[in-house]
Amino acid sequence: MISSASLRHLIVAGTESEGHYVGQTLLALADNGTDERGRVIGSIGKRPVLHNVSANEIETFREQVQVVDMIGCTEADQIVAKITELFSQVTVPCGCSACSETLPLSVSTTPVINVSGPEGEIALDKAGYFVILPLPEKGVINIEHYAYDNQLLRVIEGTAAREIYHTIISKGWVTELSHAAYLGKELAKAELSLRHGFKYSQDGA
Repeated sequence: MISSASLRHLIVAGTESEGHYVGQTLLALADNGTDERGRVIGSIGKRPVLHNVSANEIETFREQVQVVDMIGCTEADQIVAKITELFSQVTVPCGCSACSETLPLSVSTTPVINVSGPEGEIALDKAGYFVILPLPEKGVINIEHYAYDNQLLRVIEGTAAREIYHTIISKGWVTELSHAAYLGKELAKAELSLRHGFKYSQDGA
């Protein structure tokens, strides 16, 4: 938002969101800023904390942008009228260095990583592999843990994917992050199968 020096007004309109109070939080940010923990001072929202925003960026926003309170207004013509009014107050820069001067700011950017597919092959987990099988007649998820020589190491049973997953992780029976992610996905599918009665088929790791 503040990367554009031409932005001078921000209209907050529409129905306020209960609990989060986004509109009120924006108004409080403009009036009060944030404390040392990044919490918006004066906000009544549940978690009005700004992450990944520097103190310099916040102060630049407060100096550069006027937040206009139209919370509760849902009439498009009234909002358009306010936009027209605010636009008439804007002074167009003449192009000189003084008018073109912007507030000193280095806007932080968060990288966006586009994922198109796995890179390379997933490493085999030295701790072994799991065979997952929902057992509707018993109302449990049955998991057999094998070593890579196909020796059965243990059998684990439970009704909730989360509990089974945390047990396996806490016991150190998974050592690869990719295997842990795969196991969590498959246990969640198995639990849904158990609850809703559809056929479960374990994907290859």
